[in-house]
Amino acid sequence: MISNMPLILSLETATLGGSVWLGRGTSELASRNGDPQISQSNSLLRDINDCLSQAGVSLDEVDVFACAAGPGSFTGLRIGIATLKGLAATLSKPCVGIPSLAAVAHAAGPSDKTVALLPAGRGEVFAQLFSVSVDGNDLVVEEIDKAGHLSPAKMIERYRTIANLRWAGNGAHSQRDAIIQGAEAHHIAFSETNATGATSLPNGWSLATTDEELARHVAALAAQAAKIGNLPSAESLRAIYVRPSDAELKELQG
Repeated sequence: MISNMPLILSLETATLGGSVWLGRGTSELASRNGDPQISQSNSLLRDINDCLSQAGVSLDEVDVFACAAGPGSFTGLRIGIATLKGLAATLSKPCVGIPSLAAVAHAAGPSDKTVALLPAGRGEVFAQLFSVSVDGNDLVVEEIDKAGHLSPAKMIERYRTIANLRWAGNGAHSQRDAIIQGAEAHHIAFSETNATGATSLPNGWSLATTDEELARHVAALAAQAAKIGNLPSAESLRAIYVRPSDAELKELQG
């Protein structure tokens, strides 16, 4: 049986660089942020080993393995998921896949409506709307719509009718100008805030501070899954893709 303070090893490889986090429940023991200039295939196992060494624990002591399951970088997701499945399957430990955009929304703190955004390449984004509420010591993330692969114009069109909205994630910062222009076009106030822990939004649209250590938020959501016993095996872990890969698109077009 998994205790209410499981030892969790969490990976986030959906973004460039990514991160690795190790802790008991939500209490951090060690973490590493990757270098966006270095392939995670070259650094991920080293970062995992460094976290284990810093925490003074062995790999077989890990109770729950967790990772960001997508959407995100196709190559990064494949590296992270393959690594995690291999470790979890070898040790016969549970393996939890957390939607990447849910982790982004969790990182931005509580709000009635948060749009989580990650870069999708070619100036486009992966986008999804969530509510993030407080339940004791947990932030509960609930999806309001489905993840989409959108151009900046379609992103604004999709959410323009929501007057009070938090924009979150690397994708939001990369599309900051489009968000500001969208707010102005629809007569909505815009602000930037560091108060990701605030329980209420300022009026209008706000841009949340980005947390580069998304693996910590993946782990927090995995800890919630552990509390309710929702811990699948490694074999069930699958990537969440919102669009075909470039190779698949070329094959379809060819």
